[in-house]
Amino acid sequence: MTSSLRSIHVVAAVITDARGRILLNRRNGTSDMAGLWEFPGGKREPGETSEQALARELHEELGIEAEVGDWLMDVPQLYPDKRLRLEVRQVQRWKGNARGREGQAITWVAPDRLGRYSMPPADLPVVAALRQADRYLVTPEPSAGGDAWLQGVQAAVDAGIRRLQLRTPQAGDRAALARDAVDRVGRHAELLLNRDIALARELGVGVHLGSEQLQQLQQRPLPESLLVGASCHDLAQLQAAQRLGCDFAVLGPVQATASHPGAAALGWAAFEQLREQVSLPIYAIGGLAAADIGTARRHGAQGVAAIRALWPQPVTG
Repeated sequence: MTSSLRSIHVVAAVITDARGRILLNRRNGTSDMAGLWEFPGGKREPGETSEQALARELHEELGIEAEVGDWLMDVPQLYPDKRLRLEVRQVQRWKGNARGREGQAITWVAPDRLGRYSMPPADLPVVAALRQADRYLVTPEPSAGGDAWLQGVQAAVDAGIRRLQLRTPQAGDRAALARDAVDRVGRHAELLLNRDIALARELGVGVHLGSEQLQQLQQRPLPESLLVGASCHDLAQLQAAQRLGCDFAVLGPVQATASHPGAAALGWAAFEQLREQVSLPIYAIGGLAAADIGTARRHGAQGVAAIRALWPQPVTG
């Protein structure tokens, strides 16, 4: 039973040099998951603060005196033999030359190349947090004509939203409206069409799969160059999204929402219990806004997804 597993709190560092590169540490042949690359750090011992533990580990592993910086996120991860909590901190200042003092290989990696390195499950959401948007706008469905909706999409991108799920009508001018949105903001934001794989492929944008599509598909529906997201409400759906190679999932509702008044809210504890059983980046959705990103990341989320809280115009527009 998972309740009997030992719990371990590990503190890891995102160490960034003056060129923006990030240091990775390779687990040596005597360690668990040997050969995988990870963010350096180690177990927090009894009586230590996170800052003390990380400074000690970085000195032991790399020979540097680090100034532990801002908190980035926590990642709860369930392994067969333990329940891990990975606390991630930023490190941009240190003294000394980093080297593998325990015989391990180290390397400096540009952020856009982090995905090329095989990592333990707990480290993968950290890569996503460093490289991907922390908020995901799910647009309202447009009203007649769609002009106000297109203006809202433009305003959202102008306000800094960089990842959007476009919900367009199921019939009529669906393709034309989606194409207009892509023409307007496709160079400035990551766009995913709601459920329509064929149209997404035609327009060269991503697709956001509905939960009902996850069990119907046998393989990733788009090439790696195009994003694939998925709506999930339980563990089976999260596992299906991971099996298909989705780039991220949206999980909820975490709290009660006006748009789904009858849906039972997960709450943060249940969200975390589901999050720890997969390694996908996951957005929390349901009654959340940008102000909740910190709370979401405390429970292992990539950030938040929302309709009303991120849409710059009234949903009726």
